[in-house]
Amino acid sequence: MGWFQSLILVSFVLVLVFRVGKTETDDVIEALVGFMEKLGPGSMQNTPNWGWNTSSDPCLSHWHGVACDTSNQTVKNIVLEHLNLSGTVDFESVCKETSLLLLSLKDNNLTGSFSQDISNCKRLKLLYLNRNRFSGNVPDSLTDLTDLVRIDMSNNELSGNLPDMSRNTGLLSFLAQNNRFTGQLPNFNYRLLEYFDVSNNDLTGRITDDTGRFGAKSFAGNPQLCGKVLSNACQPEKKRKKKDLHDLFIYSGFAILGLIVLVLIALLFLKKKENLEDTKIGSKNTKDDGISSESKTGQIRSEFSITSAEKGEVSGSLVVLSSPVDGLRFEDLLRAPAELIGRGKHGSLYKVIPNGGIEVVVKRIKDWEISKVEFKKRMQRIDEVKHHKVLPVVAYYCSKQEKLIVYEFQSNGSLLKLLHGSQNGQIFDWGSRLNIACNTAEALAFMHTELKDDQIPHGNLKSSNILLTKDMDSCVSEYGLMVVDNGSSNSNAFSVDVHGFGVVLLELLTGKPVQSNGLDLAKWVNSMVKEEWTGEVFDKALVVEGASEERMVGLLQIALKCVNDSPDLRPDMNQVAAVIVSLKEEEERSMASSDS
Repeated sequence: MGWFQSLILVSFVLVLVFRVGKTETDDVIEALVGFMEKLGPGSMQNTPNWGWNTSSDPCLSHWHGVACDTSNQTVKNIVLEHLNLSGTVDFESVCKETSLLLLSLKDNNLTGSFSQDISNCKRLKLLYLNRNRFSGNVPDSLTDLTDLVRIDMSNNELSGNLPDMSRNTGLLSFLAQNNRFTGQLPNFNYRLLEYFDVSNNDLTGRITDDTGRFGAKSFAGNPQLCGKVLSNACQPEKKRKKKDLHDLFIYSGFAILGLIVLVLIALLFLKKKENLEDTKIGSKNTKDDGISSESKTGQIRSEFSITSAEKGEVSGSLVVLSSPVDGLRFEDLLRAPAELIGRGKHGSLYKVIPNGGIEVVVKRIKDWEISKVEFKKRMQRIDEVKHHKVLPVVAYYCSKQEKLIVYEFQSNGSLLKLLHGSQNGQIFDWGSRLNIACNTAEALAFMHTELKDDQIPHGNLKSSNILLTKDMDSCVSEYGLMVVDNGSSNSNAFSVDVHGFGVVLLELLTGKPVQSNGLDLAKWVNSMVKEEWTGEVFDKALVVEGASEERMVGLLQIALKCVNDSPDLRPDMNQVAAVIVSLKEEEERSMASSDS
């Protein structure tokens, strides 16, 4: 009996040793070995340390072309390039490894088609299948790989329609040139793509890229493809059939008739309103006051002039704090031409030129549930706490219907426009971005400290509220113009600003907008960093420039702390500012040493 127990014990120990010696499960190892067999490795199997057998482990035995995670637990990358593989790809087997991030089989002689099982590689980010002899259609299931960052299937014999990758908001490269693809060119997120090429296929129809980022080279060799970047301009759409035209005329007639009726009703309504305004204002002409009309210069009159006669308090209703225009009065704003330059869910923004000739901006806020006394107290307190990187309030006005805040106009626009609009040849380099980050952090830290007891955060910090002065210096605009619903914790009100600043940092680092085609910037960056693809998040312009990766990563780390989902885990702005000031000082020392 003792001998039997000893045998059982020894067997148990051997089983434990065997299991510890393998990090992947037996079914995954068997699937990977089957995947390799179908690739047709031929004599490559005789290569020393080839591996790829069921008696060894892909991570611990270092199979050829296999890379695992840092703990050697799961296969992350399979790179089998330039090996003269001549078989087929068994996606069902290789995708048994559900942690696979990179699959590269380029520069071989692989044949066959892609199976629907490719969608089982759900975490796949990089797929390189170029320069083989693959044929057949690309399965629709490829579009289920929403984590794909780069895909290259160029220089094969693939046919059918191109996959519609519009659902993939993180795709940076799509290369499918030199194949036999047919059909319409599907929609892509061209604004996010860095590399794109579908040349030398048999695609038809219009080029859907309206960004102009990719030239004729990316689309050439498709005789039936048309667009602005090609010599083949698109023809106007064909005329409809007679029956369709007949129906169109009938429906158009009804629509025009209905429009005429609506216009007549609107004219009667406006006439009635004009008579009421004449009675209310007295001898003043509403057209001269610019109520929803056009000025003689052709500029749009201000919508906020509807408050001009409220209870006879016109002259005393505007509180001037520090005006660049001498003797600025409310009547001057009402009579001056006003151009609508922005509209959001919380109000509208107008550029106004009063009699003094200096341009100002009027922020019109509607439906702000705050009393006149509280609003005045808030504006006065913000005026008392001045920081040279926070745009000061020139004047303000308050009524039951609306609030108006006046600022001096900044002609160089906002950070949002500089990052995502037309830069007009301006170079927005790493040093400039770091400087804006530092200025904004210091300004917010100061305002938060001074206004902590008053519980007045910015409330709506975003790149469109960071303006650029005539010297291209940055300043924070619209501070305190929104009351934050901070729940049970007062500190959460200021943490909303911290989160907003973190998103601004991500915009500076990635060059990408906050929301675009379903892409949430903070979530995208977090997912890329989690999957150890940090280098992919940085703006290509910064990488080409040669910006310090160490300092970019440092700024990225503080940005991710700022956008933490839990407000209580976010740092305060003083901590954030200290880190960014340190990064800026490092950058300046580095620049000084390189110049000497």
